[in-house]
Amino acid sequence: MKTLLFHTLWGWPGSLEAASRYAQQAGFDGLEANLEHPCFKGWRPEDVTTLLNQQSQQLIVEITTGGGYTPRLELSPEHHLAELEAKLEQACELAPLRINLITGSDCWPMVQQHSFLERCLQLLNHTPVPVSLETHRSRSLFNPWAIEDILKAHPTLRLTADVSHWCVVAERLMSPELHPIQAMASHVDHIHARVGHEQGAGVPHPFAANWQEALVAHAQCWSLFAQQRLQSGQPLTLTPEFGPDGYMPLHPESGEPLADVATINQLMADWLRSDGWLS
Repeated sequence: MKTLLFHTLWGWPGSLEAASRYAQQAGFDGLEANLEHPCFKGWRPEDVTTLLNQQSQQLIVEITTGGGYTPRLELSPEHHLAELEAKLEQACELAPLRINLITGSDCWPMVQQHSFLERCLQLLNHTPVPVSLETHRSRSLFNPWAIEDILKAHPTLRLTADVSHWCVVAERLMSPELHPIQAMASHVDHIHARVGHEQGAGVPHPFAANWQEALVAHAQCWSLFAQQRLQSGQPLTLTPEFGPDGYMPLHPESGEPLADVATINQLMADWLRSDGWLS
C-alpha cells in the first residue's frame, strides 16, 4: 500500500496553478491547504478539482474552528461545532482525499472536552470524506498524557499526528516507547512531518548535526504510525510541514529566517523517499 506525500501550502505565496506545477515537478502526490488559503480565492470547487485531476493530484483540506490556529477563549463548543458543520460542507465541495481538522480548545475542562468530541464525531460520521483530528497545541488534543483516555472514550476518533506540538507541551521529545505514542499509533491516518524540540514546534534545520536526536525521535514515531496504518491495508498520507509564523527562527539582527521553509520541506520529502518510507 503506497504512502502518499503532499506539498503544504502553508506560507505558499503563489497561485494554485503554481503550487500544482511545483508539486508535480517535485514529485508530490498532491497538495495540503487550509480551506481559507488565498490561493483558492476566485476558484469554483469544480475548477480546483479539474486542475488537480489534470496532474493526477489529490487534495487534503485543512479546517480550523474558533478563530484560526489558536482558538479564541470566549468561543463555546457550540460555536466550534456550528463553524465545523459549515466548513465541512465547503471542504467536501472540493472533493478532497481527506480533511485535517484542528478544533476544540485547551481551556475546556475534560468533561466538556468529552462532550465536544462526542458531538464532533457525530458530525464526522455523516461526512463523506475521511476526517482526522490533529494533535495541535491549544486544541482539544493538545495534551499527550490525556490521549489514551480520550481514545478509550472515543474509539472511532482518527488522528493527524503532529508530535512536534506535543514536544512543546510536554517539554520533552516524544518517542515510540511513551504511552501516548503507543496509544495513538493505530488511530493515525495522516502525519505532519515536522521536527520539533523541547522548546519549540520547529527546528531551524532537521538535518543539521545538532538536531539529529530530535529528527531520530520524530522519525521513529512516524515509522510506528506508518507500520500500523499500512498493516491495516489503508493508505498513509504524509506532509512535510515546516513553516513560517514563528516556527522558523529568525536572525536576531536581520530578521531573516534561518533557513528557507520550502527548501526544508523539499529536503524532508527527499529524505522520506530515500529512507524507505515510500513504497
